[in-house]
Amino acid sequence: MAVAAPTTTPTIPRPVLDHIHPEPQGFIRKYIFSIDHKIIAFQYFITAGLFFVIAGLLAEMIRIDLLKHTGVLTPNVYNQVYSVHGSMMVWLVIIPFVSGAFGNFVMPLQIGARDVAFPWLNLAAFWMFPPAGLILLASFFFGAPDAGWTEYPPISLQAPYGTSMWCMAIFLIGISSTLTGINFLVTIFKMRAPGMTFTRMPLFVWASAATAGLNMIATTALAAALLALYLERTFGVPFYDPTKGGSPLLWQHMFWFYSHPAVYIMILPAFGIISEVLPTFSRKPIFGYKMIAFSSVAIALLGFMVWAHHMFTSGMAPWLQLPFMIITMLIAIPTGIKIFSWMATLWGGSIEFSAACLFALGFLITFTLGGVTGFFLAAVPADLHEHGTYFVVGHIHYVLYGGSVFGIYAGLYYWWPKMTGRMMNERLGQWHAWITFVAFNCTFLPMHWLGLLGMPRRVAMYDVEFEFWNQVVSICSFFLAASTLLIMGNMLWSFKNGKKAGPNPWGARTLEWMISSPPPYYNFKKVPAVLAAPYDFGNPLPYIGLEAEPGAMEATPQSTTGLVPAH
Repeated sequence: MAVAAPTTTPTIPRPVLDHIHPEPQGFIRKYIFSIDHKIIAFQYFITAGLFFVIAGLLAEMIRIDLLKHTGVLTPNVYNQVYSVHGSMMVWLVIIPFVSGAFGNFVMPLQIGARDVAFPWLNLAAFWMFPPAGLILLASFFFGAPDAGWTEYPPISLQAPYGTSMWCMAIFLIGISSTLTGINFLVTIFKMRAPGMTFTRMPLFVWASAATAGLNMIATTALAAALLALYLERTFGVPFYDPTKGGSPLLWQHMFWFYSHPAVYIMILPAFGIISEVLPTFSRKPIFGYKMIAFSSVAIALLGFMVWAHHMFTSGMAPWLQLPFMIITMLIAIPTGIKIFSWMATLWGGSIEFSAACLFALGFLITFTLGGVTGFFLAAVPADLHEHGTYFVVGHIHYVLYGGSVFGIYAGLYYWWPKMTGRMMNERLGQWHAWITFVAFNCTFLPMHWLGLLGMPRRVAMYDVEFEFWNQVVSICSFFLAASTLLIMGNMLWSFKNGKKAGPNPWGARTLEWMISSPPPYYNFKKVPAVLAAPYDFGNPLPYIGLEAEPGAMEATPQSTTGLVPAH
């Protein structure tokens, strides 16, 4: 006798009902020593923003000096200014913005969590950040570091005490980044909402996970290098001094084993931001979701294998140059996957050219150009000629300013309504985007020409033949600096005059837009369950058990059926 096959019913994940902790009272407990991931994110925003202004002023000092080939600063002061500028932009601005600020605010909301896994560790990680910045700035009173942001020995061994303060400051930032990486990885692995599998996570969460892994592993190499430099400077332990049996190349290997992954620590979260902004403002599902997600992991892994391409001119063994050149070029493959997927997302979409979208489009152009010039520097024969020139200065700014900072601006305009509950002035934001894009390219594109003509980098005075293009660069840099005033003014305008945003002004699909703006202390009354990835604008939202705020769906004209009913 035939037996009927058993029927199975798909398991519907149920929302989590758990205790809601009361919101802390008192200004100090609520806003200064808060363990709420959203308040800590604001603290990162404010602190990194202040350091951004200071680092920008140092950059303008550099450009004022280079207006004339004779310069206005002494070579020693010039060296100190550009060294601290570079160090601040990497460790006190971009990394805290993309990981500390956006990572803290957005990632827990996108995975349906109430907070990060270790709130007190999150608080401790932040409070290592402001003292580190103050220590670095105070180094000017003791003879600031003057060997560039890389601080190569033996020059850094001979510098004044400010270089030891630089070691202390960057060491503190490294501990903060490592703790944040551990916290984020545990949060992503253990605190996702029911049903949010890895292939249903928003792409910003994927980028945050890859960045957290880099922070955990790469930063330990930098910490060891910094400790060794500090011990040699303070106690004479011979790590890097060749006259005492040390090796300057040891510093370069350890520093770049961290610092090339650090480029991806700075850019991967920006990739995640772009992956959220473009589908929202093109009203299309993201193209190649899994390829974009997995390419973030591939970039993180390959980032550890290419550090020595920074050392082609250092005297390393010639037989090592070819494999590092090939692997460096291979890393363009996962990056290219992202860029082509973003372009395919835009293709045929109903694009809304908001300020966030304009910065995302600017990111596509400038970062791609930075990647193209990176191919020149990855090729050994070209790098031998270009390594010590302004070509490298132009390249790194296209990657880090045209990449990371453009991504930060896109994320600010995108998530500002969620963070504050108020809209920015869209017209002013669009002006900011256009002025920044034009001024940026007029500032940093000529640096490539200067480098190909032979102008060395890190010089306070240069041959008169390079003066014209340096004047062009300096004048355009003043407009780039002035453009920052537009977003600062826009923020102030928003607090005073911005209209209330509502829960979802952009009609976005991820979880953070399904609750009030700004989010409540506890984020979600009931942790929702997830049925699918969130990016398909033609289908109902894939969440159940979510008590959506009134108006959370109105801004999504392509999806008017409301939430999936709970079972």
